[in-house]
Amino acid sequence: MVVLEVFYSTGIRRAELIGLDLADVNVGAGVLAVRQGKGRKDRFVPIGERALLWIDKYLEDGRTATDAGTGPLFTDETGQRLDPHRVSRAVKKNITNSGVDKGGRCHLFRHTMATLMLENGADIRFIQQMLGHAHLSTTEIYNHVAIHKLKSIHEATHPTRLPDGVAERVKGRDETDPEPTADDVLDALEREDEDESEAE
Repeated sequence: MVVLEVFYSTGIRRAELIGLDLADVNVGAGVLAVRQGKGRKDRFVPIGERALLWIDKYLEDGRTATDAGTGPLFTDETGQRLDPHRVSRAVKKNITNSGVDKGGRCHLFRHTMATLMLENGADIRFIQQMLGHAHLSTTEIYNHVAIHKLKSIHEATHPTRLPDGVAERVKGRDETDPEPTADDVLDALEREDEDESEAE
């Protein structure tokens, strides 16, 4: 299922995935434009090559559209934007069928991506930028990250792109800023998961 790959590669929220338009995918740059994400903020998020290949296959073989190259990226069989509850049910079914013994739906991919990128050495501020978080716990962090830097961090640390024997991790933290911890990110993700569960 292409949406699983996009969730895992980008860590975007369910509503952000549903809101994607065809024009929001920049294949050449390997970037998604997330428009009006949580907090009504736009951001750019790296997307891996594997997810882009799945999107390409979906556009060729699976997308139902009444338009010619415009409109929603992901559509139902009538060519309309996906229903959030239907996405959650489909994701939960795939998680259950995979044998993964974890609760959760769409948010599980977001949590897993962030956790594994942190474990693989990604700087916490890049994870924060990818997830679209303005705050981690009680610590306010404001750090504009250039998309090309964010893309290089994604390529170096995301589990689907990490080559064997990577000797060096890309770091982007300003030493003068307070450093959030991995626990701060995981706590923020847990709170976000609770908020999304209440909305479902």
